[in-house]
Amino acid sequence: MGSGYSKMKKQAKMFQEQMAKMQEDMQNLEVTGSAGNGLVQITLSGEKEIKKLTINPECVDPEDIEGLQDLIIVAFNDAAGKIEENSPSSGMGGLDMSSLPFGL
Repeated sequence: MGSGYSKMKKQAKMFQEQMAKMQEDMQNLEVTGSAGNGLVQITLSGEKEIKKLTINPECVDPEDIEGLQDLIIVAFNDAAGKIEENSPSSGMGGLDMSSLPFGL
């Protein structure tokens, strides 16, 4: 097992460390999505867990509950899209995979 094997082990270890860092970054990430010009705002963790939901009283109309539900869905999807933009899987967070011998 020559220097090629030890280089491969070193690259695999670096890859594992980078993946662990990206997972930690995603756990600490919080994004806010909004709908209706800010009438509804949802803050999500990087794991898409709702951390905060804000509903402006102006948009609460007992005659239009469906409209409020739609705003909540749009705000959630807006925040979820922002998480995807920051996700390690979108471009692998700047990792250079070409140098890995197992061709990820």
